[in-house]
Amino acid sequence: MFGAAILIPILAILGVIVLVAIFLIGYYNALQRKKLAAENSWSDIDVQLKRRHDLIPNLVGAVKGYASHESQTFEAVTQARAAATSASSVSEQSGAENMLTQALGRLMVVAEAYPELKANTNFLQLQEELTSTENKIGFARQHYNRTVSTFNEATKTFPSNVVAGMFGFSELDFFELDADEAAAVKKAPKVEF
Repeated sequence: MFGAAILIPILAILGVIVLVAIFLIGYYNALQRKKLAAENSWSDIDVQLKRRHDLIPNLVGAVKGYASHESQTFEAVTQARAAATSASSVSEQSGAENMLTQALGRLMVVAEAYPELKANTNFLQLQEELTSTENKIGFARQHYNRTVSTFNEATKTFPSNVVAGMFGFSELDFFELDADEAAAVKKAPKVEF
């Protein structure tokens, strides 16, 4: 009789411990899956950024042949590309890519001033590849930011925030456009007839 009285509380305590362990394991695994999804979506962006970085020297070379006196623009693109390829964190990469986008915009403005360059099939092909890559980067950025948002939400909402705090899960950075670029993207194109 005395043994059964001790056994019931011990079994109850063990049952609670097992339930807490199942709870922790479930939320830990859910957080880990969300973090892995964000890391995987970052690698999708990284692939497109590398493609973009590989296209830039060819594009600069094509424009240089027609506008060799625009050395300041070429240096700006080269420096921005170097900064983008050496960035190590998402926030550094975001800033470097924003600088590179602005430098490429200036390069395209230079290219617009040379009608024979705009008619060059090699340049047109490079420009089309860059445009396609920019679109892929945009879609990959949206997917990455969605997965980061889901992960960050899980690290901030109860009860998964308790598990996140226990195991050191912290918020991830978004891959954001800078304010000028975001405004340019949101601005509707002007259509004239």
